[in-house]
Amino acid sequence: MRHTLCTAIALIASLLAAPVAAEGYPVEITHRFGTAEITEKPTRIVSLSYIGHDFLLALDEVPVALRRWYGTDPYGVWPWGYEALGDATPIVMQGEIDIEQVAMLEPDLIVGQWSGMTEREYALLSQIAPTIAPAVGESSYSMSWTDMLRTLARATDTEAKAEAIITRIETRFADLRAAHPEWQGATAVMVWSGQTGAFSSEDIRAQLLTQLGFAYPQAVDDLATADNFYVLIPPENLDSIDTDVLVWLGSGPDDPALNRMPLRRFMRANREGREVYADPMLSSALSHSSPLSIDYALDRLVPMIEAASDGDPTTVIEGEG
Repeated sequence: MRHTLCTAIALIASLLAAPVAAEGYPVEITHRFGTAEITEKPTRIVSLSYIGHDFLLALDEVPVALRRWYGTDPYGVWPWGYEALGDATPIVMQGEIDIEQVAMLEPDLIVGQWSGMTEREYALLSQIAPTIAPAVGESSYSMSWTDMLRTLARATDTEAKAEAIITRIETRFADLRAAHPEWQGATAVMVWSGQTGAFSSEDIRAQLLTQLGFAYPQAVDDLATADNFYVLIPPENLDSIDTDVLVWLGSGPDDPALNRMPLRRFMRANREGREVYADPMLSSALSHSSPLSIDYALDRLVPMIEAASDGDPTTVIEGEG
């Protein structure tokens, strides 16, 4: 009897001493290089993704460090992220992934979607903390904004918040599609003016146009490779980007790079005023295409597309340049 009682007491004591998994954990996230196992809610997140910090901030998860893509803001974010960032002052990294710097930050989660992370870098980073690399079957920069948000939500136990965000934004897209039946099936493309490079339909920027109901030109996708979201358009043949709506990123109507294209004036998009010029702020919002930047992008882009898609070159497109 005494032996049985002692055994029971010892069992209870061992159970009380054993670590209790936090609610919602552990979580396993499969990615290109393996599986990240997250055993508890992370509190020190390092975002190596060029746009991942926007997604974390949308979930009210402020990273201890983030990787600035471009721009001059001292905290590495753009205006649509200011409110979510609040008074936080994350470490701002820039350039190539610095393994030693990441290790010194003592993270408990490393976010590497949309980062260009190599397998060698992953092998080193995953020894520091659970690391989420680009998704299986995706190029380094082709993950949709919804998939990226849902993945980060799983890692941070904020899935209900993520689904509410997705429902709200997808409802806005649905409302815009319903309000513009003329866009459904019309062609549209996004092109960077500097090197006349078009983004493929796998790119996060292009996906915004397809969510509005536009068809993306197959001719652009035919030029893209499996891990390339951006294709150069030969100046002697602009047919692949001569669409019903042509969005030039990072340019204005007087951009010298555009005016140096001798065949541009023969394009239907140019003759009928179907070109939209996205200034640096709008171009950045489109390039991030995050839960924080999409509303800003739609607020500005939709009126421009409305004016450009009417086929009348005399229509004034407000807010360009």
